[in-house]
Amino acid sequence: MGRLLMVSNRLPVTVHRRRGQLQFEPSTGGLATGLSSFYRSYNALWIGWPGIDRKEGMAIKDDIQQKLLTENCYPVFLSQKEVDEYYGKFCSTTIWPLFHYFPQYASYSESSWQAYERANRTFCDAIVEVWEQGDTIWVHDFHLMLLPQMLRDRLPDPTIGFFLHIPFPSIELFRLLPWRTALMNGMLGADLIGFHTWEYAGHFLASARFLLGYDSWMGKITAGDRLSRVDAFPMGIDYERFAETATKPEVDKEVEKLNRSFRDRRVILSVDRLDYTKGILRRLEAFGLFLDRNPQYRERLTFVLVVVPSRTMVSRYALLKRQIDEMVGAINGKHGTIGWTPIWYIYRSIPFQSLVALYRRAEVALITPVRDGMNLVAKEYLASRVDDNGVLILSETAGAAKELGEALTINVNNDDDIVTALQDALEMSDAEQAERLRIMQRRLRRYNVQRWAEDFIHTLLDTHKLQEEMGVRILGAQARRKLVKTYQQAQRRLLLLDYDGTLVSFASRPSRAIPPQEVLDLLYSLGSEPANEVVLTSGRDRGSLDGWFSELPINLVAEHGVWLKPRGRNEWEMIEPLTAEWKEEVRPILEVYADRTPGSFVEEKDFSLVWQYRRSDSRLGELRARELVAHLEGLTTNLNLQVLEGSKVVEVKNAGVNKGRAALKWLSEGNYDFVLAVGDDWTDEDTFNAIPEAQWSIKIGLSSTGAKYNISSHSKVLALLHELQTHEE
Repeated sequence: MGRLLMVSNRLPVTVHRRRGQLQFEPSTGGLATGLSSFYRSYNALWIGWPGIDRKEGMAIKDDIQQKLLTENCYPVFLSQKEVDEYYGKFCSTTIWPLFHYFPQYASYSESSWQAYERANRTFCDAIVEVWEQGDTIWVHDFHLMLLPQMLRDRLPDPTIGFFLHIPFPSIELFRLLPWRTALMNGMLGADLIGFHTWEYAGHFLASARFLLGYDSWMGKITAGDRLSRVDAFPMGIDYERFAETATKPEVDKEVEKLNRSFRDRRVILSVDRLDYTKGILRRLEAFGLFLDRNPQYRERLTFVLVVVPSRTMVSRYALLKRQIDEMVGAINGKHGTIGWTPIWYIYRSIPFQSLVALYRRAEVALITPVRDGMNLVAKEYLASRVDDNGVLILSETAGAAKELGEALTINVNNDDDIVTALQDALEMSDAEQAERLRIMQRRLRRYNVQRWAEDFIHTLLDTHKLQEEMGVRILGAQARRKLVKTYQQAQRRLLLLDYDGTLVSFASRPSRAIPPQEVLDLLYSLGSEPANEVVLTSGRDRGSLDGWFSELPINLVAEHGVWLKPRGRNEWEMIEPLTAEWKEEVRPILEVYADRTPGSFVEEKDFSLVWQYRRSDSRLGELRARELVAHLEGLTTNLNLQVLEGSKVVEVKNAGVNKGRAALKWLSEGNYDFVLAVGDDWTDEDTFNAIPEAQWSIKIGLSSTGAKYNISSHSKVLALLHELQTHEE
């Protein structure tokens, strides 16, 4: 592995120019703080905006670059106007509210979207300048969702990872975005796409299926001729930094000062950036209600509310700040006494050691975001609790709640829930506190930020290796030339071609999958060649195939091998005597599932029944398909039936009849020196298994298969068949 190129909106170092002098200061923010210790331990280069305006920065570009390179950083220069449009508008007023489930706050501006595209392109240009073969690129967060695909278009076979540090919303919200497809395709340019929780990853996979038509299996998405992997990696913290700082003498002194200030009062602590997603107002309301209901805690506890300024120039944030000020004043005015202020309100960032001292002194941490990608404050609090006590109250909608199950989880919209949790936390025994705390601390110590990053990178490299292995199976230029040459030299050829998904794309209704003239002309040309025997195999009924292909010089197979019609004959023949009496018992079951699954329907053929759910919600359809297969399993065994799962279909038919058996009819009748089988789903695997190992078999898509090669789409199948015909002529 070469260098690791870390890419984010901001560098961990911010550049200022004051009185003609350059000043370099550590950046604030969760990503810069969380990853600063990790990237310095790697052969890494961090690429991002240094915080200085492009016009000013470009004038002293060499000086800035030289200094930043000593910090393993590389600048992307943006103008303040670009930052205002790209970050201040699109990122902050479109992506941020929508992805945090505040669609009422989201705005959709075409000009800000264009600024977002331009900014991503600027980042792409900067990365291309420094990228070297063997480098691994790790792109971070919602500011750069278009970047992975842009890089893939510019660089030769790069290894790219992308991590989203905020929630990915459910499809009902994500589909509101006018530019949803572009963002999805941008992210899918990465080899590995990471999220904090599997819930967010599941939302992404659902959007890929529903909006782009990409199926997934075990977190792997096949998009065209590429495979991308989607997985969950809950971000950790630099655990030892907090735990070791908490035991330092200078922190002990700060804790003693806090003890003198608080005296013997219990302390509840909240630390948040100023943002409407953090649930600060809901928390204050619940705390006021707690004081109303629990007068015994009057003058016995203090709520320390730390709010770090953020986006203060945005009107919505200014309004939130004013509302917090007013609510804090109202609660203190109602419940405070001479010598006791219920809420200590701190509106500023706090030095690291002072923050750790607060973590140590607070018996309870109250972390209640309305929606949060992870929330590292909860983990920082736990790491700083070196005295074996302390209780974490955590909103169930924070990403951290998925791994901190020993915390007291609450519904942030339920005041009673928060009040009860506060009561439980303050009354919890020392033994229970210690037990809960130790379990969470062990987990956080093991899966710290270093382990998190290494886990992601290891999975990324494994995914890239998997792609390389699958690339060997893809019908590349060399294999394609060999196939064409073998075809040309052959004296007798057998072409076994599937129809739906192979020669034409799938249609929402079977009746709409009418073959285009291009396909008809191609089949006619191939079938007219004296050396060729063309067999078109389909799951469709005889009537449809007759209506479309009866005039062509080709062989037809209907209902996945039940009916055969050799070319030149007028009548269909059955592969073996079959009965359809079983339909009366099975049809009602399929109809029940059609009724329960909007968009699905039952298609009846001579000797099979098919439940199709291509027009249904993919998640519901897949769930119902699994239920249906389980339902039919016992019944079909008794009736000598077979259940097949195809692409968005479940088919019930007589056992032992399949496409492979039909293919054997032609294989046994001719001495072919060239055989080509092409198909797209599980029903074609029988054909692939039936043909001689030395011959040619191709599966559409990158899924596992018994075929020798994979190809990405039906359009490439048509191109290959055209190439065979052209060379023949």
